[in-house]
Amino acid sequence: MEQYPSQLLTRAIDEFSKLPGIGRKTALRLVLHLLRQEPERALQLGDSLIKLRKEIRYCKCCHNISDSDLCQICSNPKRDASTICVVENVKEVMAIEGTKQFQGLYHVLGGLISPMDGIGPQQLQIGSLVERVRQSQINDNVPITEVILALSTTMEGDLTNSYVYRQLASFPNLKVTTLALGVSVGDEIEYADEVTLGRSILNRTLFSDSFQNK
Repeated sequence: MEQYPSQLLTRAIDEFSKLPGIGRKTALRLVLHLLRQEPERALQLGDSLIKLRKEIRYCKCCHNISDSDLCQICSNPKRDASTICVVENVKEVMAIEGTKQFQGLYHVLGGLISPMDGIGPQQLQIGSLVERVRQSQINDNVPITEVILALSTTMEGDLTNSYVYRQLASFPNLKVTTLALGVSVGDEIEYADEVTLGRSILNRTLFSDSFQNK
């Protein structure tokens, strides 16, 4: 292991290198860069990270990252509350928002069903999705009429899609759709280019059509 002239430097490098995609050489460059800046710059970075960890919330409706109980998307009256796009995590919300082709709301599952990793439906926000649809059809002026399954086209994504579809099958006035072909098999939504992803959203199809063909 590399020898550094300071234990403080070593500790900082150790912490930076724990971040995804950051090796020790990159961590060293980042730490040395911070040392070359004015002290206030490092303090601002540290303060922003501490506040992020302590004060960040998750939207009580869709489970997106938020600064308050309701995220900016759920609290926006101009969004189409009748359409819900189901995604794996916050990164997919950002990717789809970047296309500017979707004006509905979201529901963040927080992962995918993966028996190999010990992740089942109970560890995800699937139950809250079902309850959200149920409550909207009972109480809301704008009931949820469409749920878009926008999960990655991986084995885990397909398994989660199928499970969610079955859970929603009992709602008679609910249409369950999926993204149109365009995102390659095995791809993750966050890495799809905006044009392809935008077209897939606009040209979405009934999930039952793809479900019956499997």
